[in-house]
Amino acid sequence: MQRMLTVILACLGMVGALAIDTYLPSIPAIGREFAVGPLAVQQTLSVFLFTFAFMMLFYGTLSDSFGRRPVILVALAVYTLASLGAVFAPSFGVLLACRAFQGLAAGAGSVIGQAIVQDRFSHDQAHAQRIMSHIMMVFGLAPAIAPVLGGYLHVHFGWRSTFVFLAAFGALMILLVYRGLPESLPKAQRHAFHGIAIAKNYIKVLRDPQFLLLSLAVGLAFSGLSLYIGSAANFIMDILHLPETAFAWLFIPMIGGMVVGSAWGGKAAARIAPAKMMWLGFGIMAAGSVISIAYNVMFVAAVPWAVLPLAVYTFGLAVAMPALQVGALSLFPDNRGLASSMMSFIQMTAFALVSGMLAPLLFDSALKLACGVGGSLVLSFLCWRLSLMVARPAVQVA
Repeated sequence: MQRMLTVILACLGMVGALAIDTYLPSIPAIGREFAVGPLAVQQTLSVFLFTFAFMMLFYGTLSDSFGRRPVILVALAVYTLASLGAVFAPSFGVLLACRAFQGLAAGAGSVIGQAIVQDRFSHDQAHAQRIMSHIMMVFGLAPAIAPVLGGYLHVHFGWRSTFVFLAAFGALMILLVYRGLPESLPKAQRHAFHGIAIAKNYIKVLRDPQFLLLSLAVGLAFSGLSLYIGSAANFIMDILHLPETAFAWLFIPMIGGMVVGSAWGGKAAARIAPAKMMWLGFGIMAAGSVISIAYNVMFVAAVPWAVLPLAVYTFGLAVAMPALQVGALSLFPDNRGLASSMMSFIQMTAFALVSGMLAPLLFDSALKLACGVGGSLVLSFLCWRLSLMVARPAVQVA
């Protein structure tokens, strides 16, 4: 039963990742079909990410009031319909609107999934951390598989076929959740859906500096990934001079490091204290970042050396992040859904800003991208250390 829960929650997290990554090889073709430039096509990613981040603010609260399952099922239905709309989009504006609706719906599973873990394992934080690691490990398969699959779908069937795949995956998840995901929040524990009370809870979370700093630490560390994801088409085709079917060169090392790190971190969580896991994770990320910068200073970017440091970075990311996430969510045991929403919103806002605004400034140079990852990591580390200075006396995530 626990394995099935892990698989379902990880697949729910994949909904957003697949919508981000599957169509990346098709970005140039979309621009050609609708006669728009690369910066305009980039907005199909940015619009998705901004609506994704915005709606994450509310999914946790909605699930705290109406239950976890109903909110997930409604969101999956909207996602599936939006994906079908993109398949038949007659203009770039319609495609952009469908991407916006996809973004609004795609975040429910990842946000509510974190709350479900806390619902079921709040009595054992080490177990919760281990489950989060296992979810990250399974979830990590999506960004590795999606652009490779998207490349082959694009080459053989055209860019619209990627959205057919996304619609089919959404429909499959509706069936899987309906049949296999039990409700984890009893009606007796739900909060009444009152605007004033909800607003007070949001303010309570926003006024906690430790929670905000821990959430920023998570979001900034993940920004290293978002920088390469937002630049994927340029990095693969223009910098490495590879075809649309070669996105595996970027995503398999990057996500492979995360999967291996999650597997190791899940086993190590029982015997290594969260503080040591965070130090270890940040140290490994720093090593990957330094290696990447040094390589790009000395050599012209080429596979496999240009992408192997990303595997080191994401290994460290997978080691450090579950402890940070569990520590942040444990600050609000009575509002886990809302806290999960807020943390996911901060993380995805950072993702959207980096992908939509920073990536276009850096995606013409492998060295610029490597330095961007290093800068994000430094800011993430500082946020984590600052969180210790403002921590509640009984809560030290150090």
